[in-house]
Amino acid sequence: MCNYFDLRNVMLLTNPVFVGVVLMTLLCFFRFNVLLSVLLSGLFVGVWSKFMHMEHLSLVEFFTQLPQAMMDSMKVLIDGMQGNLQTALSYILLGAVAAAISKTNLTAYLIKIVSHYISHKKYLLILSLALIACFSQNLVPIHVAFVPLLIPPLLKLFNKLKIDRRAIACALTFGLTTPYMVVPLGFGLIFQTLLVDNLNSNGVQISLGEVSQTMAFAAICMLVGLFLAVFVFYAKPREYQEEQIAKMDFENLKMSKKEWGVLAGLGLTLILQILTHNLPLSGLLGFVLMVILGGVEYNKVNLVFDDGLKIMGYIAFVMLVASGYGEVLKQSGGIAELVKTSVPFMEQSHFLAIFIMLAIGLLITIGIGSSFGTIPIIAALFCPICLELGFSPAAIIFIIGVAGALGDAGSPASETTLGVSVGLSADKQGDHIKDTCIPTFVCFNGSLLILGSIIAFCLL
Repeated sequence: MCNYFDLRNVMLLTNPVFVGVVLMTLLCFFRFNVLLSVLLSGLFVGVWSKFMHMEHLSLVEFFTQLPQAMMDSMKVLIDGMQGNLQTALSYILLGAVAAAISKTNLTAYLIKIVSHYISHKKYLLILSLALIACFSQNLVPIHVAFVPLLIPPLLKLFNKLKIDRRAIACALTFGLTTPYMVVPLGFGLIFQTLLVDNLNSNGVQISLGEVSQTMAFAAICMLVGLFLAVFVFYAKPREYQEEQIAKMDFENLKMSKKEWGVLAGLGLTLILQILTHNLPLSGLLGFVLMVILGGVEYNKVNLVFDDGLKIMGYIAFVMLVASGYGEVLKQSGGIAELVKTSVPFMEQSHFLAIFIMLAIGLLITIGIGSSFGTIPIIAALFCPICLELGFSPAAIIFIIGVAGALGDAGSPASETTLGVSVGLSADKQGDHIKDTCIPTFVCFNGSLLILGSIIAFCLL
């Protein structure tokens, strides 16, 4: 047995960043807890990067220094978490707003309008659901929480029109993902601010306006995926059995003090987002107005906030840890080595380099299940490579933005696909993998990967 490690001349496959990302992705892909996967991978990267620079390290020395190396790595990770504090706070406050909406009849009114005006028009119905889902990311920032409220009462209508529910899954997924990529409001403001902060901290100086203009091109990819799903792949009629589902009482709906109070709070949240581009402030003041106007009863504020934490709190913590993980990657020294190793290969074909980076983003996001959690990781990884290759700021914005969003559609662990499956499976006739994950993966990841690579190449 060798009594020492000579780790100076490492190759790509032993690079701490490369191995750390692969380890994290594999753990997530095999459904190990996401938070623990990122933490363990971050710990590994920090420890491995420390020992790889030591020559002739004996086993005794290794195990003697291991505890301190682990503590140092964890400190770097925790210190790095502050990079996503604003994003995490935004998620928690929007979770409270979403919980307040869910306790009113506002969603029921929306269902009533949809059912009344477009109940006999198949394609208009599907596209309208995509539009409604878009509003859930900005105008009424309830995110995926609206799906279990909106979709089950409409299943009977879908059956009557013989709509393939895979088309509905794609329409909802389009509305849940496209707006946060391209519109700087609600969850889109979180996503684009996250892009700005992480690109700036990794040497690419950009503004929010530049991100909004550039990421608008991503809508082209998503629209292609939507039209393929609705009008080509899943356009044929599909039969479903009639199952009894709990019905809403649409006849006795009324706008009470609670509904008007929540609506006013939503209005204030939206206006302040446009004026200040500060989502935590907008969400906080909007929620306070809901309480003042009776949209949220004072003695139920704790209950609503607890529900908000259940909706968004876990994702907020994943993003905090992902930010710390990105800091560990940067301080490991492995990124510079990775750039040195990969850039000569990528210089041979910039298009291939773009495709590889988008594919890596797809792999990471499918594992983590959160586009927002992926951004800090891939920004630390890809910014140095893009800068070394001489890519324009617009190309870097688009590559990292799309690489982060790739995989949100189609990931079994994604909040988007899980929420859609809950709504479409209310009568036990939907399969999470076959009817949600596979269709959305093919339609949206395929178009983002192929068309996204072409668009990014044009932005060089």
